[in-house]
Amino acid sequence: MTNPVISPLPGARVGRDPSRAIKRGPRSMTPEAVAATQRERLYDALVHTVAEKGYANARVSDICTAAGVTRPAFYALFAGKEDAFLDTYRHGTGVLLRLMDEAYAAAPDWRSGVRAALKVLLDVLASVPAFAAMAIVEIDAAGTLARQKRTELLGRFSRFFADAPPVPEGLVDTVVGGVYATIYGHVSTGRVDRLPELLPMLSYFMIAPFVGRDAASAELELPAAGERVVAPCAASDTDEVFH
Repeated sequence: MTNPVISPLPGARVGRDPSRAIKRGPRSMTPEAVAATQRERLYDALVHTVAEKGYANARVSDICTAAGVTRPAFYALFAGKEDAFLDTYRHGTGVLLRLMDEAYAAAPDWRSGVRAALKVLLDVLASVPAFAAMAIVEIDAAGTLARQKRTELLGRFSRFFADAPPVPEGLVDTVVGGVYATIYGHVSTGRVDRLPELLPMLSYFMIAPFVGRDAASAELELPAAGERVVAPCAASDTDEVFH
């Protein structure tokens, strides 16, 4: 049985990527395919626009221009900028979690699994700085509902501790919050590219509460280097023009 194909991470491509141009003529795309393609282009355009301008200054017209999509087409898919941001965030974090789930499931035990999932998180965020900025930093400016979605997302990270040794109630949430705060600090200060360097320290931080400091100290000796995991990104395969 093959693994399902994971969608590209929003922001891994530019909105006007030629691979998603709309075909014209007798073999034109169905309305459903056109809408799906426009949605993907708007995901990417929103990520890049918000990362560049900030959520408060990013206008719908800016996002549409970056995507090569008209305003009527935008409003046929989203109620407005907040709705588009939330949908992009939901989709992007879903892609990221599926990648982490795969890494965790492929590991032989909990400890190596949680480390592998963390490596995916750090590597993928570093590979798409615009998504990291949008999803980690600019979400603070996107409103109450966006911050609620972030809280829900952080709660979903508890799945990676389900097989860990038992600890006092609430400790997993504290560990997840500490990891997130460290990542936020790097992204908000322009050090996204250095996120993979945090792997040994954050692995130790995550594992020590469950196995003790001495047993977890081996994490600090592991190299942060190695082949990095990059965000999934579809290859360009057409030369069609946008409309």
